[in-house]
Amino acid sequence: MANTSARMLRLLSLLQTHRYWPGAELAGRLEVSPRTLRRDVDRLRELGYPVDASRGVAGGYQLQAGAAVPPLLLDDDEAVAIAVSLRTAAAGAASGFEETSVRALAKVIQLLPPRLRRRIDALRAVTAPGTLGGGPTLDATVLTTLAMACRGEERLRFDYHPREGDPTTRHVEPHRLVPLGRRWYLVAWDLDRGDWRSFRVDRLTSPALTGARFRPRDIPGGDYNEWLRSRMKTMPLRYEVSVLVDAPAEQVRATVGNYGTVEELAPGCRLRMNVDDLAWPVMVLGVMGAPFTVESPPELRDHLRRAGEAMIAGSVVDGSAPPWRRSA
Repeated sequence: MANTSARMLRLLSLLQTHRYWPGAELAGRLEVSPRTLRRDVDRLRELGYPVDASRGVAGGYQLQAGAAVPPLLLDDDEAVAIAVSLRTAAAGAASGFEETSVRALAKVIQLLPPRLRRRIDALRAVTAPGTLGGGPTLDATVLTTLAMACRGEERLRFDYHPREGDPTTRHVEPHRLVPLGRRWYLVAWDLDRGDWRSFRVDRLTSPALTGARFRPRDIPGGDYNEWLRSRMKTMPLRYEVSVLVDAPAEQVRATVGNYGTVEELAPGCRLRMNVDDLAWPVMVLGVMGAPFTVESPPELRDHLRRAGEAMIAGSVVDGSAPPWRRSA
């Protein structure tokens, strides 16, 4: 029974890409006979999943889009609430759950009927998006499109705006969405350049599915996160930050995570970060709450000074109402 349950979940995951699966290919992916595959499809239908089937030599299966929201038996308001919550989590409101939220959002959106998708789009249109830590605001629809392309193994076209140079149109085989720091990256095989590339999602616009399928490639090293991190170390970022912190190295590592390196000193430690935006180290140093000395770059001192002045100017020290709330 456990093997059957695991196989059913795998079958559902493959069908939720909403591509058409030839029966022989789908049975091969699941390592079962065509007869067992037919039984598993019948079980999914009993649970409420609308699976279309075609017979013949080229026969296969495909999951209908938007016919129902099984098997959770959600009402309309609950389904909309889940989708909106996943959008918020995907934007970084729940640290550590960004990638999982995007994958779940792609599955939920595919199963929602058009009338519920319109409600979600209307909510998004009148809601001011927010990001944590000064990160770029992302369109969850773009993230969902990229996630569906990765899951469906479908080639993708989009416009890309690099930090320097003119925008370009890219044609890729998307493999994985990876959150790193306060940003999202698409790891893909660039068809025009014949090599692996990473793309910042906030610089990516107008993603369009092409309908052309591809066979996944093996990322060098076998780990997308490690590949992206190693690539980031070789990329010329704008600032190399070095700060002496009067706090134990363990405390600083717990705060900065994988987004910096910590060297133990006596006493305290040295924090190093490579960034293209000084707002990130400013936030890290503020959260740490420990005395520190900036070694480099000089621009970080100016950035910290302006941030401190803005906080002091915006605080209310005498308990009175702030100027914009006082009556004339």
